[in-house]
Amino acid sequence: MSKCKYWLAVSLLAFSSPALAQADSASDRGGFIGFLVDIINGLDSIVFMSVDMFGADIKPIVIWMGAPMVLLTLYFGFVNLTSFGRAWRVARGDYHDPEADGEVTQFQALSTALSGTVGLGNIAGVAAAISIGGPGATFWMIIIGLCAMSLKFAECTLGVKYRVVHNDGTVSGGPMYYLKNGLAKRGWRRTGLILGWSYALLALPALLQVASVNQIYEAITVVTHADSTLYQWIFGVMLAALTAVVIMGGIRSIASVTAKLVPLMALIYISAALVIILGHIDQLPAAFATIIAGAMNPEGIAGGMLGVIVIGMQRAVYSTEAGLGSATMAHAAAKTNEPMSEGMVALMEPFIDTVVICTMTALVIVITGVYQGSEGVEGVTLTASAFGSVISWFPWVLAVAAFMFGFSTIISWGYYSGKIWEFIFGGSKSSMTTYKIVYCTAIIPGAVLTLNEVYTLMSSLFFLMAIPNIIGIYLMAPELKSDLKSYLFRLRTGQVTQRNRA
Repeated sequence: MSKCKYWLAVSLLAFSSPALAQADSASDRGGFIGFLVDIINGLDSIVFMSVDMFGADIKPIVIWMGAPMVLLTLYFGFVNLTSFGRAWRVARGDYHDPEADGEVTQFQALSTALSGTVGLGNIAGVAAAISIGGPGATFWMIIIGLCAMSLKFAECTLGVKYRVVHNDGTVSGGPMYYLKNGLAKRGWRRTGLILGWSYALLALPALLQVASVNQIYEAITVVTHADSTLYQWIFGVMLAALTAVVIMGGIRSIASVTAKLVPLMALIYISAALVIILGHIDQLPAAFATIIAGAMNPEGIAGGMLGVIVIGMQRAVYSTEAGLGSATMAHAAAKTNEPMSEGMVALMEPFIDTVVICTMTALVIVITGVYQGSEGVEGVTLTASAFGSVISWFPWVLAVAAFMFGFSTIISWGYYSGKIWEFIFGGSKSSMTTYKIVYCTAIIPGAVLTLNEVYTLMSSLFFLMAIPNIIGIYLMAPELKSDLKSYLFRLRTGQVTQRNRA
């Protein structure tokens, strides 16, 4: 490792070290934490800067994220809807080829990616969106989630097509590789290098999985009422140690855990939500009416309709991760020789994550009415109040679910961040050991920051990551459309058959 790379690694480790924290209490924002908060706020002001367009306050970065979701949905002929049934058949193994390159099954790849997207954004993010933008933010989250399916399809197809299969059978993939190699194949080698390295360098800070740590801790304190600066640091250290146990085993270990954890945590959470929704079935039409009315006529809330759309977009991006390219690293490890089939599996993620689970969370919050008169209460606390108002003991279940949601996200991002680190610093044993130490240490301060601070930080980092990734997807969209046409033709003519190659 060069001196430059060595000092970058050391700086990352030092930046996240709890020893640097000088705040004596959670309310003291001085010292290291105060310095970090200043950085977070400064980054937010740059990324989400506003411009006045035709009398409306517009955030260019939000348009940048939303445009490809809509444009690619139209360009690919609504692949998000027409290929949904086919995606389910591929995910359950109907086209599985055990001899194909890859490290995990397509279902395991989906589970790993879902564990990164089905997380605390579904519990805390929805509540935060409603707290800030009212129930109407839910409507725009659903619309964005549906369109996000097409963007997720595109990037995950590229992730498999341009992955690197090493001699030992392990796989490396992600935007770093398909931007660099895919654009080089089209004769744009320099552009590919610039975009690939830009993505990697912008994505590296996202290894700070502070949002997940923060909301796991909040969910636990809601039921235990044990909260202090000391407990925050102790919790961070314990979670870091648990994370280290899993990520040391690589993608096979992570996939093994997430394949069991994701269905279980989703079942627990959805079951509880259904109990409340079905128990108030007579209030369901009014709840939907409130959501739609808030989306179309949000007077006095977050700057009107445009403000609510922006809030819905921000939370949907954090929830689905479409356009960020992160999930492509998990899908690149799938056992398949047909990139299109894995892209179709991937399009299921935003539907499960945002359209189903986020909507159920929103309905519980709206039906119970806890969002009214709850100024200053958001995140897991608001969701726990909604569920707890009907099921008194549910905050305990939510604490367990929040832990599983958050922990699964942390370990999935442990894999994603490892691939980014590998691309920048190399994949030697010593380099990857350094990475795992940095990653596990970096999550420790998450419990100390406030909900608003962690979501501001992660939203800013995520939107920055998407800039080079979306540029590359636009450039390779014609290639993807041609590949989709070819794959569908081979399916129709029987060249790709069930329980054969996919």
